[in-house]
Amino acid sequence: MLTHNPQTWFETPLGQYLLAREQDYFDQAVADVFGFNALQVGLPQFDFLRANRISLKIVASREAGETVMLRAAPDFLPIETSSIDLILLPHVLEFSDNPHQILREVERVLMPEGHVIISGFNPRSLWGAKRNWTEDEASYPWCGNFIALPRLKDWMKLLDFEVTAGRLCCYVPPFAQEKWLQRFAFMEAAGDRWWPISGGVYFLAAVKRVYGMRVIKPDWKDVLAAKNSLAPISQKLKGSREPSVTARQSKPTGDS
Repeated sequence: MLTHNPQTWFETPLGQYLLAREQDYFDQAVADVFGFNALQVGLPQFDFLRANRISLKIVASREAGETVMLRAAPDFLPIETSSIDLILLPHVLEFSDNPHQILREVERVLMPEGHVIISGFNPRSLWGAKRNWTEDEASYPWCGNFIALPRLKDWMKLLDFEVTAGRLCCYVPPFAQEKWLQRFAFMEAAGDRWWPISGGVYFLAAVKRVYGMRVIKPDWKDVLAAKNSLAPISQKLKGSREPSVTARQSKPTGDS
């Protein structure tokens, strides 16, 4: 079934297959991230922050919805700089005309040592092959511009993000029918072992690093203390002689 609506596609057997694995990964990845503010950008119909214990959780999207708290474009977020501790980008970059700008915005609004978790479709997989041979290039998710994982890592490195974790899933061919997904379910475990870079979907977790410079100055107090502790050297006065010391031996006074 061809669809242009992400919500409709996630209701298909293939969409449900993917959603179950994405929800499981996000639940594990966000459980131990702490802070004050968390942000999910995109796919507002799914609560990928449900396992996180941060008090303020914001869902941002271009479209309005019951769960949307902030209507905004992901490449220009109306959020204060260095104010977010955790950001999720579930399938946002591959459906944007300017993914670089989105990452720059993420870097801007994240606090130092803040976390970002990204999910994306892998072009180097059976899912990527289907995208090249699909009958309707405008249908979701095949209409997206899939970004290769090494390329995404390079972008993150340029923005001083340190990749801390990653995972791939969905090694099963993107069948539309439930029975075929079940028949090829063995490929999920086999693929994770034998061709780990060919999963249909990848997850990437990174931390924003802020590198500073600290000028190391000499500790002048220690230097002066060491200098003052040196013993003074006696100076020889002009024209004076040092007293000479002669060894005297006492002669025996009696007969031996």
